[in-house]
Amino acid sequence: MSPITPDTTRPARCSAIVGLQWGDEGKGKAVDLLAAEHDAVARYNGGANAGHSIQVGGERYALHLIPSGILYKGKAAVIGNGVVVDPQKMIEEVDGLAKRGVDTSGLLVSSRAHVVMPYHKVEDALREEMLKRSGAARKASDAAATVTEIGTTRRGIGPAYADKVQRGTAIRMADLQRPAALEEKIGLALDVKGPMLKAMGAPSEELDAKRILEQSLAAGQRLGPMITDTTQTLHDIIKGGGRILFEGANGTLLDVDHGTYPFVTSSSTGSAGIGPGSGVPLTAVGRITGVMKAYSTRVGAGPMPTELFDATGERIRQRGREFGTTTGRPRRVGWLDLVAVKYTVMINGVTGLAITLLDVLSGFDTLRVCTGYRINGEVTDRFPPDAVDLAAVEPVYQDAPGFSAEIGGCRALSDLPREARAYLDLITQVVGVKIDLVSVGPGREQTMMG
Repeated sequence: MSPITPDTTRPARCSAIVGLQWGDEGKGKAVDLLAAEHDAVARYNGGANAGHSIQVGGERYALHLIPSGILYKGKAAVIGNGVVVDPQKMIEEVDGLAKRGVDTSGLLVSSRAHVVMPYHKVEDALREEMLKRSGAARKASDAAATVTEIGTTRRGIGPAYADKVQRGTAIRMADLQRPAALEEKIGLALDVKGPMLKAMGAPSEELDAKRILEQSLAAGQRLGPMITDTTQTLHDIIKGGGRILFEGANGTLLDVDHGTYPFVTSSSTGSAGIGPGSGVPLTAVGRITGVMKAYSTRVGAGPMPTELFDATGERIRQRGREFGTTTGRPRRVGWLDLVAVKYTVMINGVTGLAITLLDVLSGFDTLRVCTGYRINGEVTDRFPPDAVDLAAVEPVYQDAPGFSAEIGGCRALSDLPREARAYLDLITQVVGVKIDLVSVGPGREQTMMG
């Protein structure tokens, strides 16, 4: 029997956007830009813990659940089965967009997407507080203790994904339109979780089955026209010759399998999550754009080798407006870590880079770039995704000349100062992937194609 060879005559019609750091890389802007050449934009992971900011025509939009492509009229915006959906947040977001004149008629949500219920958010917050207290107590008695809070957004994402895997108490979007089944499932969930949550200090009113049922049924009625089999919808688009852009939420270093565990989110944030999170195989995706900031940031707990605690870090934070879209909390800031980026490029199969916030680095005499880690006296360019191992590394820096000119008005790579172009060349050299897009400001027009 002759070996089977791939059919190279059929071009892959789909593209993907993934974050290459710890989130907040500017994926929303990249999606917004690339959505113009696609027929649909689909989210495949995460929940309302994501925060994608887009600026169009001087107006800023902050999206959490709804795909960033919603700002393009006439394109399908799909929330896939791999997303955990907070119905109340989704309704708030739809209403907020409608008030600003955004057409949301193309929004669809998978009937198989799991629901973030009110008790999930209660559980998330109580667990985080418990870990925080426990970690503080351990550190007080043992300076070497590493147990602490994970740093979640307390939006119920982790507990919702946990219920999905445990199955027995899980609720999916389709259940919001099945009153009898929904009542039974809520009752079962509270039978299982109620005693534990009350023991952890949950207020009784937060665990009122009748109140939760009424709220959930009302949400199901409101969102009903949007709930459908999105896997079939996406395949229909592809079969009809359409193109889909898959939008990843969070960053690859927060991936539950490949991130800096345990300080990660609860879903597959990289390109590998597209298949299980949407029902479309990764073989259908021909272009994977990895989005990265020109420096590093992180929110929440966990190791960050290049973190800055000085005036330089604060200057970058203020210039980059590094405060969470979802939480508003200040982000941790550091020099660009190319060891981490090289790792995430590798595991995502990235075909091109999108560099954001390069303008933030204007005004520095010297720019530092981490190109290796020193571990036990030896230098390596390999990234250890385990949090304990990563906390032990020492960054090895390569210094590059800074640039003084403000570059927000540049519209072509040739317009950039020589030093800025050299900085981009260094990224390409170390990472080994070409640059497709460079952003020098929040506006759509402040973007240069490589």
